Amino acid sequence: MKKYFQFDELGTTYRREIIGGLTTFLSMAYILVVNPLTLSLNSVKDLPDALRMDYGAVFVATALAAAIGTILMGLIAKYPIALAPGMGLNAFFAYTVVLTYGIPWQTALTGVLLSGIIFVLLTMSGIREKIINAIPVELKYAVSAGIGLFITFVGFQNAGIIVNNDSVLVGLGDLTNGNTLLAVFGIILTVILLTKGIHAGIFIGMVITAMVGMIAGLIDMPGSIVGAVPSIEPTFGAAFEAFADPGEKLFSVQILVVILTFLFVAFFDTAGTLVGVATQAGLMKGNVLPRVGKGLFADSLAIVVGSILGTSTTTSYVESTAGVAAGARTGFASIVTGLLFFLSIFFFPLLSVVTSAVTAPALIIVGVLMVSSLKKIDWERFEVAVPAFFTLIAMPMTYSIATGIAVGFIFYPITMLVKGRMKEVHPIMYLLFAVFVLYFIFLV
Repeated sequence: MKKYFQFDELGTTYRREIIGGLTTFLSMAYILVVNPLTLSLNSVKDLPDALRMDYGAVFVATALAAAIGTILMGLIAKYPIALAPGMGLNAFFAYTVVLTYGIPWQTALTGVLLSGIIFVLLTMSGIREKIINAIPVELKYAVSAGIGLFITFVGFQNAGIIVNNDSVLVGLGDLTNGNTLLAVFGIILTVILLTKGIHAGIFIGMVITAMVGMIAGLIDMPGSIVGAVPSIEPTFGAAFEAFADPGEKLFSVQILVVILTFLFVAFFDTAGTLVGVATQAGLMKGNVLPRVGKGLFADSLAIVVGSILGTSTTTSYVESTAGVAAGARTGFASIVTGLLFFLSIFFFPLLSVVTSAVTAPALIIVGVLMVSSLKKIDWERFEVAVPAFFTLIAMPMTYSIATGIAVGFIFYPITMLVKGRMKEVHPIMYLLFAVFVLYFIFLV
């Protein structure tokens, strides 16, 4: 096992991998609650039941899709990267495709399935791998740092430290709020632990923060440890129903837009996450990410599996950086995370203690670690500094990894062309320039 995952070469141990895998799981366990709430349109009142996906079935589908996808990533690509139904894409699925477009959720799942199949074909052809390897190293560093800023912003938001402000978009939250104070406590504790050189500081910080939250009455004690497993029957295989009448359900401009949106956002979210996590873990070899094709293949398969089980697009999670910060370096950590997702099906009541106040400190501190890649960018070269800066700043400002990549990749060919360095730009980057321009015109 140690030889297969190259423990010695990467300087890791079973203990570090297990703690890293557990930390990643705890950092993203919220998806087990949020995804079923989103896809069942729980926040929308007076909605016919036919438009809602079954909460219990989606919970099981979410856990299984995350478990299978993450284990595939660990075994095939050997990356410490976890997968689960993506935030943002699940909201697009529920509130835009189903609620606004009026497309049945079964047909929407078909759109996810088709985008996954296209992903598999693109990956097997090697096109996805060529695109990632064609990205300039400066932009890869910017993507990594941008994800760091993005995930820190998410952490501050989840903690209630940063809140909506109608006058200036965002502002300081209520620091007297109990859950916000709990998150602040977690941040301080985690900073102290990591400053002391404790590798498992992020994980230990989350555990102690959860315990303090329960003692203070901010987090409810779990009513039970083990719960009954809901039936997955309402969603399992529903993605195939549209093929019974494809002429009416699949051949329309709306469905095409849906499939392209799933395809585009998942493609570049995954590319950005792979590059960001691999950079932080020290897995990049020059400007090439080893085994990237296998990683993309695992990601593609996860989308197909997730759609069949009954959930929106499965993608690589930036929360994997929390596990890397805790010591994870290999796919063994992903297997640990995947097994925990399997077990979560039975221990769902226990997950109630992993609140946003508990996970927020981990996300915020991970951002500190990820922006270190900025030192590798030559900021003295304006033609490089502009697209790199736009890439990293657009991610948190637009709340989208894919949009941040799009903005930076549009400016890179422009600045390089004006500087007279057009021959240094890979032809694929010019193609991506055109694709991203069309994306902003027609899909945003």
